[in-house]
Amino acid sequence: MRLAVIPARGGSQRIPRKNIRFFLDKPIIAYSIEAARASACFDHIVVSTDDEEIAGIARQLGAEVPFMRPAELADAHTGTNAVVRHAIEWHKNNAEEVTFACCIYATAPFVTAAALRRGFDVLQGSGKSYAFSVTSFPFPVQRAMRRHPDGSIEAMYPEFEEVRSQDLEEAFQDAGQFYWGTAEAFLAGQRLFGRDSLGVVLPRHLVQDIDTEEDWIRAEHMYRVAMEPGPAC
Repeated sequence: MRLAVIPARGGSQRIPRKNIRFFLDKPIIAYSIEAARASACFDHIVVSTDDEEIAGIARQLGAEVPFMRPAELADAHTGTNAVVRHAIEWHKNNAEEVTFACCIYATAPFVTAAALRRGFDVLQGSGKSYAFSVTSFPFPVQRAMRRHPDGSIEAMYPEFEEVRSQDLEEAFQDAGQFYWGTAEAFLAGQRLFGRDSLGVVLPRHLVQDIDTEEDWIRAEHMYRVAMEPGPAC
């Protein structure tokens, strides 16, 4: 059985009620649920939450909420691996063995059904434990600088100061959209950022972390340009 797990606790701090706040014309969690449903990858699409309002909205949007997340897994320090592991164990205890699981963030309006399918295709048969969304840095990380309290600047990696940017190794970052994995890997708490994981590369214009009000506004502008259909010609 293939399981989608969308973590959506009620106590988001930096953006209150973040997981069900309207992003353009609908609750932001709707984008993740809709992409998961459209992908046809999953036997169950579960929202893991401790919040009754979020649970009600998730059900209205077509997701399942077969359990309420326990309080010990609903604080600001609980990692998503523990949340996915709990969902896998719940299904196992209710006679449904999970083979693959995918954690999809609730605040990932740019996630697409096609990317979810590609992630599963990449993982299946690879012999790896995880496949998750990544994107490239827009500027060589080897040219990063540090700023001291007095305002002065110095290179973090002075050994690369004279190397041409095209000769520097390309670097990637977690795109924060989805994380496919085998049930065994999630249950074992296996490390995500390692050689047993595969990167599913997304274009930078379809990636935006949403942690602050500024991020939210930027993401809405990006979405209007990149995802919404334009006027008919």
